[in-house]
Amino acid sequence: MPRTPLTPLKPTPWRTAAASRRTLLRALGGTAVLGALAGCGVPAAYVAPGDRSAADRSATDKRLTWANWPLYIDTDDDDPGRRPTLEAFEKRTGVSVDYVEEINDNDEFFGKISPSLMNHQKPGRDLVVISDWMCARYVRLGWVQEMDRAHQHNVARYLDPQLRSPAFDPGRKFTVPYQSGITGIAYNRRKLGRDIHRVTDLWAADLKGRVTLLSGLDEAFALLMQGDGVDITKWTADDFHRMCDQVEKQVRHGQIRRFTGNDYTKDLVSGDVLACQAYSGDVIQLQADNPDIRFVVPEEGAELWADSFMIPDLAGHKANAERLIDHYYDPEVAADLAAWVTYVCPVPAAQEVLAASKDKDTAALADNPLIFPDAAMRERLAVARDISSTERTEFAQRWNKIVGL
Repeated sequence: MPRTPLTPLKPTPWRTAAASRRTLLRALGGTAVLGALAGCGVPAAYVAPGDRSAADRSATDKRLTWANWPLYIDTDDDDPGRRPTLEAFEKRTGVSVDYVEEINDNDEFFGKISPSLMNHQKPGRDLVVISDWMCARYVRLGWVQEMDRAHQHNVARYLDPQLRSPAFDPGRKFTVPYQSGITGIAYNRRKLGRDIHRVTDLWAADLKGRVTLLSGLDEAFALLMQGDGVDITKWTADDFHRMCDQVEKQVRHGQIRRFTGNDYTKDLVSGDVLACQAYSGDVIQLQADNPDIRFVVPEEGAELWADSFMIPDLAGHKANAERLIDHYYDPEVAADLAAWVTYVCPVPAAQEVLAASKDKDTAALADNPLIFPDAAMRERLAVARDISSTERTEFAQRWNKIVGL
């Protein structure tokens, strides 16, 4: 589900960055459908490479439709209906963009678009942005077109090396990160009276009943495994079940107050919770009003994730979509976007652009390691391998029972 809007921030250039893209896996029903489609349950759902493309009308029809999450793009200070980086693309290329904020949940959107894709029908969208763990489902099903890097020189040059080759899409042939982020730990330093350094610190006696974990399987599991010393790039089923055993133990002992969606921010701000699993972009927003709230990449490591562009099968304006993606990899454009959404920028070269800003608050963002992770932080970040289609039903059953879904 989308992040619930935070308390309005102080007037700053990035004040409207209000939507986390990490979503809640709501119930087993949805995950079971995903597993069946991605596996052998519905063989007809798979689309072979030769059946994925349609006649590209980009050269003569200067438009495209882009589906994205709400509040996930820069807007004009005086007119929230205007999107400066998108308008710059339209002016430069002559391509008109129908920008639709229709993605509120990865599973929900999958249900909306899957009938068209599995039945080889036009999806009505040329470009979508969804979380990488869900992108993996689309890639395995053959529902995404391979991109032509000849139209994407900026992507080839500037894409963050740490995001270049996830296990589900080696070389990023089918996906390109739109924004990235870190799942780590947030805590209230003043109320707790000490710092948190490790995932295992969540189980300390003085935090009993004051800890929350994320409800979503795909959002929660990696950090918890890292706390157990697991290399999340190659975790196993045994690693998963051992992590679940530990969480079940903490639930029985009353250590965990509850499992949350993005509403963990309310508990953290109120003081009902002192430490929780959290997303880096959320915490930057919270810190604007409460500097006592801290975010830590634990010593054991944290998960680096991405929400990525994809061009679905039979999209009629593929080249236009590829050009738009490349537009957002221009460091100047990436810097403008980063200053508003305050997640990890997938274009490291944008850091120098922000640093040169005449606005001191904007320039300060260039030094924020939650937007541009430094070398020391990057050593502790890893991109988790995704949950395979054969694993998903079993794992979701166990996790959802623990969480109470």
